[in-house]
Amino acid sequence: MNTVPEWAWEFHGHRCPFMPLGYRLAKRAMQELNVEHEKDHGLFVIPELGVGHPQTCLMDGMQIATGATYGKSLMEKTFWGKLAAVFYHPEKGAVRLALKADFLDEFGKLEFFSYRLKGVEPSQIPADVTNKAIAWTDAQPDDKIFKIEKLPNYQFKRVKGSFNKVKCVKCGEYVFERYVRMVNGQPHCIPDSGY
Repeated sequence: MNTVPEWAWEFHGHRCPFMPLGYRLAKRAMQELNVEHEKDHGLFVIPELGVGHPQTCLMDGMQIATGATYGKSLMEKTFWGKLAAVFYHPEKGAVRLALKADFLDEFGKLEFFSYRLKGVEPSQIPADVTNKAIAWTDAQPDDKIFKIEKLPNYQFKRVKGSFNKVKCVKCGEYVFERYVRMVNGQPHCIPDSGY
């Protein structure tokens, strides 16, 4: 159940312990919600991660496991800088999974992170070091890694999708209506609007 498909490594671009950890976290959330891989637009993932820290590789694992991708507008970051995510399905409810601090303290002692702290990119870390980090992570039980919280009163309002578009009077390109800005009574795209 938690084995990352081989194609996921190519999609992600490098081997590291965080992508499969995100995959495993998402699979556990799906189990908690009793949902399958999302084919259309039912399961939403709200990662609490931000930018500027390497653990965002978790999000690729979450997308691979769930099918709730950025491309389908099913993933929306909070930019809180936390190693957690909420998984929400309108018919099944919501659950939040976070990486436990004690797990992260032990995880951070792995040799893999001594390379990352020096600025070495994951693809440049010796394969045996990376593989040991992945194997160590895989060997940890879920209850050691994840804090799991059911969210019975969770509210999530998705922006309603629309096919309506307008042509920008300046560049001539189509803009979906919620992004149109009116300048002197004429429709403009955001870059051409001066907003």
